[in-house]
This record gives sequence, C-alpha cells and structure tokens, in this order.
Amino acid sequence: MRFFITDDDQAIRSMLAQIIEDEDLGDIAGEAIDGVYVDSPLLAAKEVDILLIDLLMPLRDGIETVRHIAETFRGKIIMISQVESKDMVGSAYSLGIEYYITKPINRLEVIGVIQKVIERMKLQNSVQEIQRSLANLGIGQGMATSAHPLASKNILTPGNFLLSELGMIGEAGCKDLLDMLEELYAQDKENALDQGFPSLQLLFDRIAARKLGESTSQEILKKETKAAEQRVRRVIFQALKHLASLGLTDYSNAKFENYSSKFFEFTEVRKKMIEIEDDIDPRQSSVRLNIKKFIQVLYLEAKQLMG
Repeated sequence: MRFFITDDDQAIRSMLAQIIEDEDLGDIAGEAIDGVYVDSPLLAAKEVDILLIDLLMPLRDGIETVRHIAETFRGKIIMISQVESKDMVGSAYSLGIEYYITKPINRLEVIGVIQKVIERMKLQNSVQEIQRSLANLGIGQGMATSAHPLASKNILTPGNFLLSELGMIGEAGCKDLLDMLEELYAQDKENALDQGFPSLQLLFDRIAARKLGESTSQEILKKETKAAEQRVRRVIFQALKHLASLGLTDYSNAKFENYSSKFFEFTEVRKKMIEIEDDIDPRQSSVRLNIKKFIQVLYLEAKQLMG
C-alpha cells in the first residue's frame, strides 16, 4: 500500500510515517503541509492507495480537499482530527470518508484503523477480481454470464454479504430487503434513479406486487405491504442492536466503525448503546430509525462491492 500524508503539523506527519514504516503497513508516497497542495493528478502520479488528511488546515481544510478530489480519487481516505463536531464529522462521512484517527495520535489506534482500511480494500479487490475472472471464463467458454451471481452482476451476492456483516442474515425481513435491492438495481439500469430514490411507500408497493403478482387484489397487496414494512423495521432494528452491542464490547471493532455511522445516525446508535447498558425494554426504546437512509446505504454499498 502507498500512503500520502497531509497535515500542517510536521510532528504528526513524522509520527504517522514512522508508524506506517515500523509496522510494515506500506510505503510513504509523499507528504503535504496543506490540502491546497493535494489534487488528483498528484495522487495518481504517486499511485496513492490511502490518503491520510487532517481535518483542519490553514489554507484548505480536509473536507474541502476531499470534495475537490472526490470524483477522481479511487483510493481510501482516513481523516485525522481532534475536532468532534457532529456536523463536520457528518460532512466527512457524506463525502465517503470511512475512518477517523483522533488527535493526540495513538499508535495502536493508527495501526488498527489502517489495518481495517487495508482489509476492506483487499475484500473489494477480491470481489472485483473474481468478477473479472468469471466474466472472462464465461466469454472464453461460451458460458452464459448468469452462471455465477458476480459474473451476472447479481446484486444479491453483495447484499447477502452486507446483511451477514450487519448481523441480520436469516432474520425475517432480509428477503424483503433483498427484493428491494433487486428492484432498485433494475430501476438503476434503466436510469430511473437519476432523479433520486423512490419513496419508501412506492418501494414497498413494488416489492409486494413482484412477490404476489400484479393481478393480486389491492386489499391483499396492501396487507402484504404493511407486513413487509413491519418485517423490515424489525430487522433493521436488529442490525442497530447488533452494531450497538459490538460498540459496547469494543469501540474500535471493525464492523462497528465500518457500518454504524453509515447505516444509522450516530446519535441513535449511541442512544441504543445506552439502552443496552441500562437494560431498557426494547418496547420502551426512544431510538428513531431512518429506514429510507438504511435502504439507500445498503443499495449503494452493495453496488460498490459489485465493482
């Protein structure tokens, strides 16, 4: 792995570079003292895999720099900051940043975060390599591209993987979520998502019609839609509980760090962690679920894993 470090503090840059080299995590491709000196051509020329960038810098901060390179940089980004503003953290996550390293720098945290980023990159690369290999095999032997889910761009494979990661696999409601992924992917291929995701109601209506058939009476379709909504809400709540439990056990748990703020509002995750600690009856939970956000993130993450 090749790293690029951007921070206006020389001591921080030196410390990060030393940790990366001492732990044999990769090579330092370059450094910059401010985000204004970082752009996509520079990162491409240096073949950077992972960019470590400070949140606050004098000329151009980390968020503006990430926004500047977002469309063309294909590597991973780790934000470095001592700022804990929810708005700023939220802005960073919305731009695709997946991990934070907090100041003051902690050696073990740096090693753990970087190792998790490398593991995620290897997983994505493996999925893409399998996809390419199977696609080539299908062409070479005249096989149908549908012989394997990845070769046929079947979104259910990464969908099942993500449901497993979130502790949901096998739960009632998973089938509904997978049906939604198929529906969204079908719409995406027809460019129907260019104007945004469909409303939740429309999505539930469509998967009910797919499941029971268009000729089914409206009364039965309405009942199925209502039942699907309840199943999906319960299974998403299960995912939240699973992630909150992981965070309570180990705040640096890879899955907790990977998914909690992506799929849920972190304030709600924290609320659920407190409820688990205090052994509050789930029926009295004050946690608010954003089901539409969860489904959107699930689809976008599954699509990204497809390559």
